[in-house]
Amino acid sequence: MISSTHNPKIQSIRALQTDSHARREQGAFVVEGTRLVEEALHAGWEARLVIHTSDLTERGQRIIDSYAQRGAPLEEVAPHVMRAASDTQSPQGILAVLAITPLEIPPSLDFIFIPDGVRDPGNMGALLRTAAAAGVEVVFLPPECVDPYAPKVVRAGMGAHFRLPMRTLSWGEIADLTHGMKAYLAAAQEGIPYTQVDFRQHVVLIVGGEASGAGVHAQELAIARVHIPMPGGSESLNTAVAGAILMYEVVRQRGRSANGNRKS
Repeated sequence: MISSTHNPKIQSIRALQTDSHARREQGAFVVEGTRLVEEALHAGWEARLVIHTSDLTERGQRIIDSYAQRGAPLEEVAPHVMRAASDTQSPQGILAVLAITPLEIPPSLDFIFIPDGVRDPGNMGALLRTAAAAGVEVVFLPPECVDPYAPKVVRAGMGAHFRLPMRTLSWGEIADLTHGMKAYLAAAQEGIPYTQVDFRQHVVLIVGGEASGAGVHAQELAIARVHIPMPGGSESLNTAVAGAILMYEVVRQRGRSANGNRKS
């Protein structure tokens, strides 16, 4: 059992929790709690280390047993050590260090989402969760975005990281990969009402960040701006809410059924 918070493994976990440079250098990130660790297990992501306390729930113990069967490195830790390693106030007694495993991008892209300059972890996680649910094929993350593997993003994403391809790219790379597609930029009270845009083919949706909105590169990429009417008089919507409305307008227009297939 690990009983010291100064243990090198615990110190490494803390670095991954707090430092984006450490995550990039090690090619790893942390997931916490029964649900997310279980999702990582079922998705087949490589666990470099799983730590746990002795007072796990029955569900948590099954997860540990499954990782043990796969030969993953396991360590029991004292409760105060788990609290030191955790990024949450009330740890659930299980935490995994996962290798960052970029999911394959489909060869032919039809639905791309770009959160431009989104720095709030909660908003980014919510956008990724919605993108995964709405059938977005890939999320391109410009350099100005928050690290998608930051702890709060991962928690807010609720497992989206295990289902949704995402890439951090330069704007030049994004322009190359979206060539020939129609990119639309969400704007407050500007452009075409979103319900009047044809989102049925080869679409790129861009939503700007919380403070200053979309940057110059996003504006240059977009062929048009779209807005969400607000008859109540508000000036703008939360970034995550605006992104969800636009993504599900694509779903609506394409007639997606609950299982992801087009309705007949």
